[in-house]
Amino acid sequence: MNPIEIQKATLNDLEILQKLSIQTFTETFAAVNTPDNITNYINDSFNTQQLTTELSNTNSMFYLAYSNRVAVGYLKINFGDAQTETHDQNALKVHRIYVLQTFHGKNIGQLLLNQAKKIAENNGVASIWLGVWEENYRALQFYAKNGFVVFDQHVFTLGNDKQTDLLMQLRLK
Repeated sequence: MNPIEIQKATLNDLEILQKLSIQTFTETFAAVNTPDNITNYINDSFNTQQLTTELSNTNSMFYLAYSNRVAVGYLKINFGDAQTETHDQNALKVHRIYVLQTFHGKNIGQLLLNQAKKIAENNGVASIWLGVWEENYRALQFYAKNGFVVFDQHVFTLGNDKQTDLLMQLRLK
């Protein structure tokens, strides 16, 4: 496999992020959710205005993973008020690690998580946290393998379906 390059995304990458978001979210969750709930989530979360707002937020950062100059995944991290919940002001939230299904098992998620860890360390934060759907066993296993532990949970609403996200944390200090 070709080496993976990770580059910080900008507003110029909006279309790439939008396509990756829609494809990866659909690949991961469509088989276990209703088509209406998937469509509504995609329309609300990955529309041009929403992604532009997220890309423009100075407390959010996106990093694209490229294989052979093709974007195959991305990382979104949030600091401060960009975090969806405040558990610790001195924390970084991994909001998304999305990788195309054909690239699962090729270490791309690990490279993106390593990027988040490096940014966290460079910014002196005490911990990294994230939310994972309790039925996303692959992701739960990945984060546990990387030292994340469950510290809480919250309700994530996907359309008309209330789901439980497990909140996981990796202490750095």
